Amino acid sequence: MTDPTAATAPPEGQPAHVVRVHERIADVPRAVWDGFDGTSRAHGTAYNPFMRHDFLSALEEAGCAIADTGWHGQHLVLEDGAGNALAAAPAYLKAHSQGEYVFDHAWADAWERAGGRYYPKLQLSVPFTPATGPRLLIGPDVNAEAARAALANAIAQLTERLGLSSAHVTFAQKPDLDALLEAGFLHRTDQQFHFINKGYGSYAEFLETLSSRKRKALKKERATALENGITIDWLTGSDITEAALDDFYVFYTDTGERKWGRPYLNRRFFSLVAERMADDILLVMASRNGRNIAGAINFIGGDTIFGRHWGCVEHHRFLHFEVCYHQAIDFAIERKLAVVEAGAQGEHKLARGYLPVTTHSAHFIPHEGFRKAIEDYLHHERADVARFGKILADAGPFRKAD
Repeated sequence: MTDPTAATAPPEGQPAHVVRVHERIADVPRAVWDGFDGTSRAHGTAYNPFMRHDFLSALEEAGCAIADTGWHGQHLVLEDGAGNALAAAPAYLKAHSQGEYVFDHAWADAWERAGGRYYPKLQLSVPFTPATGPRLLIGPDVNAEAARAALANAIAQLTERLGLSSAHVTFAQKPDLDALLEAGFLHRTDQQFHFINKGYGSYAEFLETLSSRKRKALKKERATALENGITIDWLTGSDITEAALDDFYVFYTDTGERKWGRPYLNRRFFSLVAERMADDILLVMASRNGRNIAGAINFIGGDTIFGRHWGCVEHHRFLHFEVCYHQAIDFAIERKLAVVEAGAQGEHKLARGYLPVTTHSAHFIPHEGFRKAIEDYLHHERADVARFGKILADAGPFRKAD
């Protein structure tokens, strides 16, 4: 964007606003950004670590989410006439559709075949992070409903003003989704698998809620994973050393290179977040014969632990499930966290106590014909997601009610 500010037409009956655009999160004072709801531990269970200034700035400072990698920062801050920050959203001009986990490659291909230019598009999300959280961030002492409506309308207007094909708000929470749909965005759904902690006092207590066959299978699975002298450690806070991060980065790059060729995150990123957010990180490390052989990094929110990346240098049966899923459940139960979000996809999580949960995104398509085609597609896709989710839930490992 060449103009750093843009006046926006507010919803009827509301005062005029200004949207200020920042190419770097660092250009928004940390105290301002972390004052928005959900961006710091001061906000209690609403806290989402990925919306924290330190997380987003680490992505940019490390060179992971910058214009050269196709993530050109266009972070939006909605201000009133006096310059007070009312709301904000992390936003990027995207030159591709990588690292988003809500797939629109078919949309891009269709629009390009029709003679349009799909990229750049406006993406409102946390780069490389398929985790639900606040997207329209609301400031303190602000009418939340009005601020969300104003920001949602501003995003739509800016998309049209810049001549972009589309704007996408992914992994959105319900209050944001409602405001976006009211502003003319289209609704898309998908499926993830989350563990819901129903106040369990221990992993054994959780196991008692499963069918006998599933309970026995998981006990055997966990025992098998720790054969051959494998031990597990939880590292958080000051226990996360550069040496541990060196080992984890080897694990992470091995997985990334096998999955998509080039990992999205570099070594410097992990040092930056560990330096600034160590208490929000759980590094689960598996070792054998005094050597770290596998690990998973998790981020800890107000009431949720988010599983993100995993890797290994030795392959042992069921070790992936132990390090990524069972240990996260153990941690959530011990810390009395309500949810474990285990990342994108993976029906195999179902057998380990993770149930299907619907995720939501909102998409603004200015072109009437293109919008209509996508709207028709999403109508059928939402029905398919709901139907498949019910089938998966019915196939879950929990004991059936009498």
